[in-house]
Amino acid sequence: MEFFRIGFISVGLSDVIDILLVSFIFYRLYVAMRGTIAIQIFAGLLLILAFSLVAQASNLKAMTWILRTLSDIWVLAFIILFQPELRRLLVLISRSPIIRVFLKINVDESIDEVVATVTELSRKKIGALIVFVRASGIRMAVETGTKLEAHLSRSLLLSIFNPRSPLHDGAVVVKDRVIEAARCTLPLSNLTAWEGQLLGTRHRAGLGISEQADVIVVIVSEETGMVSIAENGTLYRGLTPAVLRKELKARFNVEADRSAAAVWRVLKTGVQA
Repeated sequence: MEFFRIGFISVGLSDVIDILLVSFIFYRLYVAMRGTIAIQIFAGLLLILAFSLVAQASNLKAMTWILRTLSDIWVLAFIILFQPELRRLLVLISRSPIIRVFLKINVDESIDEVVATVTELSRKKIGALIVFVRASGIRMAVETGTKLEAHLSRSLLLSIFNPRSPLHDGAVVVKDRVIEAARCTLPLSNLTAWEGQLLGTRHRAGLGISEQADVIVVIVSEETGMVSIAENGTLYRGLTPAVLRKELKARFNVEADRSAAAVWRVLKTGVQA
C-alpha cells in the first residue's frame, strides 16, 4: 500500500513500520546509554559512519577502503564496547509486561513470609538483603553463594540473617517459593549517595543488581532498621510492613494473577471458586 511519493521514492506501510521500528531501537539505545561514557563512543561511531558515506559520495577511494575495513569489524567492536549497555537494553526488554505474560511466577506466599521476616529484622536492627528474581535469572550471583534450593519460610530466613550464622553476610536469592542461595555477592552500584544520604555496601549492592537484572531487592538497614526496595536502579526507602507488602504485591501483580486464575477456573469448571 503506497501512502505518498517523495520524488521517485515510494513510501508505503512497510516503510513507515520500518522507520518506526528503527526509531524505537535507537531511542531505547539512547535511553540505555544516557549518562554513560558509551554515549560518547556511540556518537563517534555515528560520525565515522557519516564520514564513510561522504567519502563514498566524493569518490575518495583510499579513505573509503579504510572506512570499509573498519566497518567489517564494527559489529564485534560494538558488542565489546557496549556490552554493559546492551545488557541493560535486554533487561529493559525482559521487564516488558508482554514478556512477563509468558513468565508467570507465584510469590504470594513468599511475599507474606518475607514481610514477616523483614518486620522482625527491622525491629531488631539486623541487616538483610533479599533478592526476588522476576523474568531473568541471576545465575552468576547465585554461583557466588551457597546453594540451598530450600522452601522459603520465615524461620529459615531468620536463621540465615542471624548475625551468628555463617550465611548472614551477602544476599539471599529467592525465585518463586524457593530460596536458591544465600551469602551471594552482588555487583555494587556506582552510586555512593541517594537523596543526599551516603549509601552503605548493602544498599549499593541492592541498587547494583537491580540495575543489571529484572529483580526486586528488599533491604533492611543494619544501622537504622529502615526497610527499602531497590528496583530498576531506583531506591524506595522508609517502608512500613503494610506498605512493603502492598508494593511487593503490586510489583509482582499478585492480585491480577489471582483474578486471572479465578477466571480460568470458572471457564474450566463452570463453577466460581
